[in-house]
Amino acid sequence: MRVLIVSDTHGRHRNLDRALEEAGEIDVFIHLGDVEGGEDYMNAVIDCEKHMVRGNNDFFSSLPREEEFYLGGYKVFITHGHAYYVSLDPEYIFEEGKARNVDIVMYGHTHRPFFEQKEGLTVLNPGSLSFPRQEGRKGSYMLMEIAPNGSVTYDQRYLE
Repeated sequence: MRVLIVSDTHGRHRNLDRALEEAGEIDVFIHLGDVEGGEDYMNAVIDCEKHMVRGNNDFFSSLPREEEFYLGGYKVFITHGHAYYVSLDPEYIFEEGKARNVDIVMYGHTHRPFFEQKEGLTVLNPGSLSFPRQEGRKGSYMLMEIAPNGSVTYDQRYLE
């Protein structure tokens, strides 16, 4: 199972299109907020299972604030992250993941990639496709692959 994870596109579709092209065939698409009106576009161009949440800039969006679901047997919690103070410290979102008894927490908001595994919990942020804030300032996304045996790999990618 191939999962494309993006965040913070802020209504700019060009980099999303590039990420979709680079990722190739995907089974699941996840957007972690700040779509800024891009829901209709994504629903039109992405033909697979989708999970999208709203971010702090999605003022009139009907997307949920957060969502829990299963991917290949793993319980996943997605949120934009601003309500969990992720800009200050990822520990708050880590604690939320533990309290929810999930396997994977995905968030956005910071515009910086993040990946940590501890105490049986994976916490990740793919960064921003449109307004990256990490060193090098390249738009970023993540590809997650779940093998038939249940093993998971994560590939942090950057647009050229």
